Amino acid sequence: MLSALTMNWHYLWLVAASFIAGVMNAMAGGGSFVAFPAMLGVGVPPIQANATNTVALWPGQLTSLAALRGDVRRDLMPVVALASITGGIAGAMVLLHTKQVTFMHLIPWLLLTGAVLFGISGPVSKWLRNRSKKSELEHHHDARISPIPLFLGLLPICFYVGYFGAGGGFLIMTVLALFGIEEMHTLNAMKVVAACLSNLCAIFTFIAKGAILWHYCLVAMVFAAAGGYIGARYTRRMNPAVLRAVVVVIGVAMAVYFFWKEA
Repeated sequence: MLSALTMNWHYLWLVAASFIAGVMNAMAGGGSFVAFPAMLGVGVPPIQANATNTVALWPGQLTSLAALRGDVRRDLMPVVALASITGGIAGAMVLLHTKQVTFMHLIPWLLLTGAVLFGISGPVSKWLRNRSKKSELEHHHDARISPIPLFLGLLPICFYVGYFGAGGGFLIMTVLALFGIEEMHTLNAMKVVAACLSNLCAIFTFIAKGAILWHYCLVAMVFAAAGGYIGARYTRRMNPAVLRAVVVVIGVAMAVYFFWKEA
């Protein structure tokens, strides 16, 4: 009886966490900091939890891509797509060949890394926006970018997205900016393209290897979508700095919890 009550509690937490993750992703990002530990909480093994969580949260990326498709730089699509596909598949394959106990030891470090990246993304995003405005005032246009260096810069980040992914979008934007893309909307659109493709390739790999627990995945997907809809309606009413701080605190708290659990 006690075991059944505990399982029901964990299942309810998965529902609530998926909804919260959807709201977080719509407002600021970082939903994986809540959804991934919830998957572990219902007893899903670490690698399957990461794979299942990737599938559950991916539709939100697809809807974002649909909204931003007008800002995509088509001349960069071949190299971004190649890096995303190669990195996403490689990251997923390495994840699936990682031992459960090894990945469990990596979880707090991955969560902490994601939280730190998310935290520093605020000042860097502000710098990118200022750079974008300056470019518009000076009537600069995005210069032609050499494809091979850009591919080599994006490949390890897309690998990380396929392997775990938290904070990967910020890294993608940073690399694109360093290569000379100055318009903020373009940076955001290309970030979503790379993350969406990397995760999609990872998803196909996870499905082919039977790493998805579909009964948990579908529940998480439905409630994450509902949370995303609610979050999108209220996102403009919230202070972005406060939202970012909340996400960072949640990420660090989860990392501390798993460090303590592994101690």
